[in-house]
Amino acid sequence: MSLLALPETALASLGRACFAGLAAVGRVAIYAAVTLWHIIRPPFYGREFFSALLSVGWLSLPVVGLTAIFTGGALALQIYAGGQRFSAEAVVPQIVAIGMVRELGPVLVGLMIAARVTSSIAAEIATMKVTEQIDALTTLSTNPMKYLTVPRVLAGFLTVPLLVGVGDIIGIMGGFLVSTEQLGFNRASYIKNTVDFLQTADVVSSLIKGAVFGFIATLIGCYYGMNSGRGAQGVGSATKNAVATASILILAANFVLTSVMFGQ
Repeated sequence: MSLLALPETALASLGRACFAGLAAVGRVAIYAAVTLWHIIRPPFYGREFFSALLSVGWLSLPVVGLTAIFTGGALALQIYAGGQRFSAEAVVPQIVAIGMVRELGPVLVGLMIAARVTSSIAAEIATMKVTEQIDALTTLSTNPMKYLTVPRVLAGFLTVPLLVGVGDIIGIMGGFLVSTEQLGFNRASYIKNTVDFLQTADVVSSLIKGAVFGFIATLIGCYYGMNSGRGAQGVGSATKNAVATASILILAANFVLTSVMFGQ
């Protein structure tokens, strides 16, 4: 290959990668549209839905709680240390509250759900595909989209906002404990500053982000599980790609939602 052909080859490779990326985005968008269409159409598998509620919501509480409380405590320490440079240590309650509710709470919960739930869904559905259980559902006149995807996506959409709300509260409590026990803040004053500073729009934005992140995390897990390759390698690849894609989409969606709700 001549040196003159190298730029052309590089551009061709870049173009193929761009087209492949756009095609993947299109496939995910179509999958999301089909999922939304099936949500409003019967039949509805209640047993699968409640099982997904338990898996996505209740069983995720420990990891969400631990992540939130340590993040809130670390955030309080960092804000106090930074505020000392400007004699602004008193702003710790306000910044911890708005930081947890607007950004850190929803994003960290979303990423934890991507790590725990998206990987689980992708591995479970991919294994079902490898063992031909999805083909068996089709043979039994059961739509795999309605039986596998819809209950999980709906459960994620409904339960992750609740997890975000719990994570916000626990994160603020972590900041409260560190600030009052280690940094010497007055408890009543800390609580009053937190309550007075937060607005309804902050809480609503946090819950909206949670709903969007839950939809993304569960949808991507189902998509990669349904489209996994054959064998153990296909299951592993589907799980890995699902977590990576869900995490990136959650961060991108967070930027978009923040720009829409709080941008000037």
